[in-house]
Amino acid sequence: MPRVSDMRERLFDAAMDLMWRNSYGTTSVDAICEQAGAKKGSFYYFFKSKSELASAALEAEWNKKKADMNDTFSATVPPLERFDRYFDYVHDRLAEVQQKCGSILGCPFINVGSEVSTQDQTVRATIDRIMDDKLNYFISTVRDAAAQGLLDAPDPDAKARALFACYQGTIAQARIQNDIEMLRAFKGVAKDVLGVKRAQATAT
Repeated sequence: MPRVSDMRERLFDAAMDLMWRNSYGTTSVDAICEQAGAKKGSFYYFFKSKSELASAALEAEWNKKKADMNDTFSATVPPLERFDRYFDYVHDRLAEVQQKCGSILGCPFINVGSEVSTQDQTVRATIDRIMDDKLNYFISTVRDAAAQGLLDAPDPDAKARALFACYQGTIAQARIQNDIEMLRAFKGVAKDVLGVKRAQATAT
């Protein structure tokens, strides 16, 4: 039997796994409890609803990832290398998932967010905050690259938002088509979106 002290984290892990592999809508409290090895009483001791658990689990998942994001997007790393490192990390992580379960599961935040955007405002608001945090890594990196003259970016913030939207869309499309190669090729796409090639050609 799992220890009571572990139960909250077990519920987080079970909820994230089920929502990522399946969907928010098909993930029931019963299924979460079964995977976590919890009784319903334990679930409702910690959370009032599935919505409350999902929001807390998504927040906890993002907080775990932030240490890696901070390392990847560290100001000590050259700006364009930060993007290369991040795109490689996501590709390799989703390639592992594809090998393990046969499918590219995509981004859990985008998957759940797009599903619940008109249905569950508590979960939607949590994911909105998380996506803003993720976007800020892109914005700071594009600003740094533009300041160093590496990009053709008169409006760095708009350029970062465009790249972020393009990448999230590519992840979603790769999930639909179950095609990991779409992510492998994205580093080249990113340079086009950012104007790196034009900036380099102008400097030559």
